[in-house]
Amino acid sequence: MDLQMAEALGAALVKMPVIANADHAPLEGGEDPAFGTVRWRTLFDAERNGTRDMVLGVAEFGAFGTLKAHRHAQAEIYFGLAGSGIVTIDGVAHDLQPNVALYVPADAEHYTVAGEDGLRFLYVFPSDRFADVTYRFSPE
Repeated sequence: MDLQMAEALGAALVKMPVIANADHAPLEGGEDPAFGTVRWRTLFDAERNGTRDMVLGVAEFGAFGTLKAHRHAQAEIYFGLAGSGIVTIDGVAHDLQPNVALYVPADAEHYTVAGEDGLRFLYVFPSDRFADVTYRFSPE
């Protein structure tokens, strides 16, 4: 297949719907203490399934789990799925629970502490790849 045909095929595939199942996505994270104890499953990402312009995944926390204070250039949206927690954005604490959405502005410092039942939420970045989101952790 020549380069022109490959590019045309790639462009056509990006216009097709993509389905992802969180139960089949690999669970990542939890090993790097710089992040805290959060684990995640990335569902839409250019490297995983060829989607563009948006990254979507599910963050998962055990009881009192954490995502340490950080910033990144991209804005982010959280949408609560299960459990509860506190997300602090630029020093202001916000309750996150099922059916609650939070918008995190670009470069805003934010961190998460799950409640006693843990926490699950969707995260969305306006980016092609999760790898393009550079986490800059705040000093402790």
